[in-house]
Amino acid sequence: MRSQLIAHTLGGEDFDIELLRPEGEGEHPCVLVFHAWKGRGEHEQQRARRLAELGFVAAGVDLYGVGKRGHDTDSARELMMGLLSDPPKLRARIQASFETVRALESVDASRMGAIGFCFGGLCVQIAARMGLDLRGVVSFHGLLKVGQPLETRPKAKLMIQHGQDDPMVPPEDLSAFAAEMKRIDADWVLHAYPGVQHAFTNPAAADTAGGLIYDADADARSWLEMRRFFEDCFA
Repeated sequence: MRSQLIAHTLGGEDFDIELLRPEGEGEHPCVLVFHAWKGRGEHEQQRARRLAELGFVAAGVDLYGVGKRGHDTDSARELMMGLLSDPPKLRARIQASFETVRALESVDASRMGAIGFCFGGLCVQIAARMGLDLRGVVSFHGLLKVGQPLETRPKAKLMIQHGQDDPMVPPEDLSAFAAEMKRIDADWVLHAYPGVQHAFTNPAAADTAGGLIYDADADARSWLEMRRFFEDCFA
């Protein structure tokens, strides 16, 4: 496995993408990894390594900018809301990350996908809604805000990995999302894990009061479903 930082700029700001290449020469299918609200960290890096071990080029996206990370609840919320409150800026950063990775020699541009966690889970849904040329996207405990109604079916297949007791995704959000997917005849699937809360894939999640709780069973099952999903998407 080989790692490399790929620098790019947008609007005068510096960003980088942490690229992990599997063994072997030539082009490989690629999965972009979108980070949670604190920015790209150990959890996302560990998932990228696991993707590379599966034979994918794994691209750890940075939507905040070089050196910009959330260190506590307040700073993470400020960074995240700075993008959520400015949808054109967020879409531009998602687009720039996608285009940067797609142009790399080791990437099979015809077989690209994306996964994301929490805030990143919402971002991969946005990437699909933007019509980016992705085979499939997987949202792990992502927010499910519909946003601007879609006019056409996304190119990407969508997989939603959801904790049924996630306090950050009220039932009405899930219902609205499902209705939107049905209206546009999207190719999507939902895996809802009973009794599971937010951040269930992150072993460091242990905030009982906030509903951020790691769940080893849901973590393992959702990762297995993701593997099957990309096997199908990239076939």
